[in-house]
Amino acid sequence: MLGWIFGAACLLLASVMVYASRRKTKKTMETLNTMLEQAMDGSYTETNFDESMLSALETRFAQYLSASASSAQNVSEEKNRIKELIGDISHQTKTPIANLLLYTELLQEEDLSPESQAYVDTLHDQSEKLRFLIDALVKLSRLENSIITLKPEMQSVAPMLRQVQKQFEAKAAEKGLELTIYPTETVACFDAKWTTEALCNLVDNAIKYTEHGSVSLSVIRYELFVRVDVKDTGAGIPEAQQAQIFSRFYRGEDHGQQEGVGIGLYLTREILQKEGGYIKVSSQIGEGSVFSMFLPA
Repeated sequence: MLGWIFGAACLLLASVMVYASRRKTKKTMETLNTMLEQAMDGSYTETNFDESMLSALETRFAQYLSASASSAQNVSEEKNRIKELIGDISHQTKTPIANLLLYTELLQEEDLSPESQAYVDTLHDQSEKLRFLIDALVKLSRLENSIITLKPEMQSVAPMLRQVQKQFEAKAAEKGLELTIYPTETVACFDAKWTTEALCNLVDNAIKYTEHGSVSLSVIRYELFVRVDVKDTGAGIPEAQQAQIFSRFYRGEDHGQQEGVGIGLYLTREILQKEGGYIKVSSQIGEGSVFSMFLPA
């Protein structure tokens, strides 16, 4: 009889211990879950918990989350410093470059010898190139560091195409090229300002590297994306270079005589990725190229 009582007591004690252990484990998991939720919404602080009552796992997890919060704060402060630095660079370089352009333009109006005129023209062209490079690098740095936030919204693609046409029709006409915009009523989700800049980069390149023929813009609607094609009749891009042309500062071997800094396509790709799109190129030597921007539909 005593044996049965002893066995029942042991069984009861074991049941109580199992229950207590499970309850403690559940409490620990609930605490960890609360800590995770607070970490995700940015409200976690280590003082929210009584460390003396936490398990070793909870304590270590609390220390990890505190370190993560500190790291996030450091990243935020570093981003602010980068923002200030980019702003300083942009501000401090505008006046010297503007002066360079102003004085070279004044010199171009003077009665100079052919040799001196060539020097002044080269100086003016290089100053323009420097201004474009700094502007592009400032924009790119702001995009890469999320200082600039794109705001895509549903809107018609047609106004963007007309704006690009108006901006580049004179430049195309100077080279004897036909700039064609095919009409469309398609809508897509994009940031008008930055996507227009991305499209301008593509059209500018198309005109720059096309010596005769035409440049055209057209739109195709798919289920998930809207494709904007910039097609030219230029020399084309070798297949071996097509995977590299979107790299920062990359310039093809055959483009050494053309003005450029090799950042326009990289900037275009960054803009499209920031708004959930992407870019592709297809090209045949001697037949031209098609650069396709894919915007979320």
